[in-house]
Amino acid sequence: MTPTIANEDVLTRRNFLAAGIPMLWSPLVEAISRTQILSPQQKDPRLTARPGRPTIPAPRGAVTVETDKGRGGILYVPDQYQPTRPAPLIVALHGGGGRARSWERLYEPCEKHGIVLLAPESRGRTWDAIQGMFGSDVIFLDSALQYVFSRCAIDPEKIALAGFSDGASYALSLGPSNGDLFTRLIGFSPGFSYPEDPIIGRPKIFISHGTEDRVLPVALSRDGIAPMFDMDGYTIHYEEFTGGHEMPPEVVAKALDWFLESEP
Repeated sequence: MTPTIANEDVLTRRNFLAAGIPMLWSPLVEAISRTQILSPQQKDPRLTARPGRPTIPAPRGAVTVETDKGRGGILYVPDQYQPTRPAPLIVALHGGGGRARSWERLYEPCEKHGIVLLAPESRGRTWDAIQGMFGSDVIFLDSALQYVFSRCAIDPEKIALAGFSDGASYALSLGPSNGDLFTRLIGFSPGFSYPEDPIIGRPKIFISHGTEDRVLPVALSRDGIAPMFDMDGYTIHYEEFTGGHEMPPEVVAKALDWFLESEP
């Protein structure tokens, strides 16, 4: 049965997902369709940090981004980085219950391609909007980006927000409100995308999902998330692979090639 699509941005997303894959989506639709009232804990999804001329020498290799709460992140700067040649930046968001070190797999390809990597950690077990609203994670991410931009010369045309699982859902929810910062969004096995207003820009999007994923079924991406973004006018690259809830090296390599080669 073909779903009836509403014309408004927020309702389009809600109705499309609810009508298109109701059996898979119903718990998420219930969670994200509730009325959200601005509260002191809620923050709009806009990030203010922007790349510019660094004022602090950049480190090399992996350095810890410390916080007083014990959850900070990792900044990885490749040896070939040169302040006179702005580098691409990937901001990589871990899955639920994960930590920044889960992105150590990207150190080697980032070194090879000269990519700066920021792997922040959520303030809680998972990212704030996964549990209902944007808040402290947006604030921390903004400060972590300021940390990077004050140390590293970053190419403003090559900034990606990426994530796996919950991190992918968060990237595909936060990214559309910050399309004037992130030129690309990468979602490895996402569960949903539910951006908040304002929606700014149209970053290009890469989504991958395993056909045998038993944590977040592939239909969520194939029949929901990817068509939703296509319907909203985004340029989508959808990569389906034989496998489960994972990031196969060959898929990661394709995502990085797409990030570096695609035009803004």
